[in-house]
Amino acid sequence: MDQLWAPWRIGYVRSAKDDGCLFCEKSKSREDRRNLVTARGEFCFVLLNTFPYNNGHLMVAPYEHVAELEGLSNEQCAELMRLVQQSIMALKLKFRPDGFNVGWNLGTVAGAGIAAHLHAHIVPRWNGDTSFMPVLSDTSVVCQSLEAAYEELTQALARIASQNE
Repeated sequence: MDQLWAPWRIGYVRSAKDDGCLFCEKSKSREDRRNLVTARGEFCFVLLNTFPYNNGHLMVAPYEHVAELEGLSNEQCAELMRLVQQSIMALKLKFRPDGFNVGWNLGTVAGAGIAAHLHAHIVPRWNGDTSFMPVLSDTSVVCQSLEAAYEELTQALARIASQNE
């Protein structure tokens, strides 16, 4: 059995988990350097992950305490994505990674450590790095055909788009 060692993560595993929300606390504080907040917008902010998977691991979160993407306004979503884009540009400029993992863990079952406050992860990647992704290599469980998923999703997206017109 291959093992993936991530000794820097023990600080997170052993850290005391309180009932407060890390994102709410850091967004309300103005001690940006101490909280590793790297940018602020009107609706969202960017911060470094204290327990990163890779150097430069950023997170973008709304100020509003919301768990679901559909709970955000159009303005919040637009700014959130703009901050993800700007974060990638900054990481390219300063760190010169070979690629990125950008994503969301929505819900505890999806791996969200803080499921009650959604946030995007931006993880820079370099050829030969040993981030968390090798754990998932060559293993995939897909319980629906691509064709069936395509049909369901195109119908649902068309319905949603027509409701928002």
